[in-house]
Amino acid sequence: MLREQLKSALKDAMLAKDQRAVATVRLIIAALKDRDIAAREKGNLDGIDDTEILAMLGTMVKQRQESIRLYEEGGRCELATQEQEEIDVIRRFMPSQLEGKELETTIDSTIKEIGAADLKDMGRIMSTLKQRYPGRMDFSKASGIVRQQLV
Repeated sequence: MLREQLKSALKDAMLAKDQRAVATVRLIIAALKDRDIAAREKGNLDGIDDTEILAMLGTMVKQRQESIRLYEEGGRCELATQEQEEIDVIRRFMPSQLEGKELETTIDSTIKEIGAADLKDMGRIMSTLKQRYPGRMDFSKASGIVRQQLV
């Protein structure tokens, strides 16, 4: 379970005196607690599940990638490096990403399985991909590939 991995990683990072990892894991745990509180308000007393945690981690990676882009445009390479280090820590808790041919094959099989014929089916395809591959796929890239295959 990801919650246990996060707790263990925080302890390990503290023992190793890896300040970047400690700070990043604490950020992840804080975001997780926020999401758990929001889930409790909706009646889910157990908090969010691993699928939602993976989606949260994916969002955190995307935020940092955008920050890197902005820092590099602004000439702040040291801050971009910090953001990249945080991404590396976050990705430790995520499954390996589907890339290249594997990504295209996965999307193609999902399109065939659903029986999608045109762009009207894009929402169903993306929804299915998000349910099946949380944290394993860059959905902005996936939507581009889906769009190409449906046109």
